[in-house]
Amino acid sequence: MSWSDRPLSRDQILDQVTLYWLTGTAASSARLYAESIETVSAWITGTRIDPVPVPVGASIFPAEVPRASRRWAARRYPDLRYWSEHDHGGHFPALEAPELLVADLRALFRPLR
Repeated sequence: MSWSDRPLSRDQILDQVTLYWLTGTAASSARLYAESIETVSAWITGTRIDPVPVPVGASIFPAEVPRASRRWAARRYPDLRYWSEHDHGGHFPALEAPELLVADLRALFRPLR
């Protein structure tokens, strides 16, 4: 299982590792995954909903693990204002497909300004 559909360059990986190392945030970023895996699994399976009522947009990239469905997202985020599915990218869209991510952010926020 891979969280990306395109290999990251050595420079990209080194940039990310350096950022976490210099800011001392590697442990806290990993902690989020460790502490939330059961809750996120419950959201995905539908055993827990916990609706989030604020306006939300979603950029769906095919290599993301797990990949959210629109039906699941609409149940959790009742004010789902923007949905976009892409043909490439994964868990790291800012590195893998920055142009797609920026376009989605602009499309979500343009009508909210």
